[in-house]
Formats: sequence, C-alpha cells, structure tokens
Amino acid sequence: MDMAHRFSPEVRERAVRLATEQLEQYESEWAAIKSVAGKIGCTAETLRTWLRQAERDQGKQPGLTTSERERLKQLEKENRELKRANEILRLASTYFGKA
Repeated sequence: MDMAHRFSPEVRERAVRLATEQLEQYESEWAAIKSVAGKIGCTAETLRTWLRQAERDQGKQPGLTTSERERLKQLEKENRELKRANEILRLASTYFGKA
C-alpha cells in the first residue's frame, strides 16, 4: 500500500497544517518537514509531496489540483474501457461480416 492511501485524509491535512505552521521554528522548510514527518510516522518525502499538492490545491503552485487529478484518472479509465469496447465491436463486426 502506498503512503497516499496508508494515511487518512485527516492525518494528511493535519501533517500539512503542522508543517506549515511550524516553518518559522526551523532553519529550513526541509527541517520542518522532517520533524513533522517523524511525529506523524511518514517519510519526509511523503510529507513534502503532500505539501506541494496542498499548494497546488490552494492555487499557490502550478499543476493539477487533487480534484483535477481524480477527474483525469476517471477520464483515462473511461477511455481505456471505450477502446476495449470498440475493439470488441470491431472484431465482432469482422466476424459476422464474413459469415
């Protein structure tokens, strides 16, 4: 199971909030991230990823928001299913066209 699903959304939100609130108490953002990650029980890189996604969600950084990422994932799944259905229909029409 990956880190994004191992922790509940509430824990991720709390970790992001703690890291953001405690930035001034540390010499760098990375130091704050490492400290909070240790308390939460995730890796520092995981928390850094959550922070960057939160910044995108708030419009502070360019990139896809969480809802846009979810929508893109859904559209890609639908696209795969439609391609599969089209291939089945193509094969069936070829088969029945010969009969």
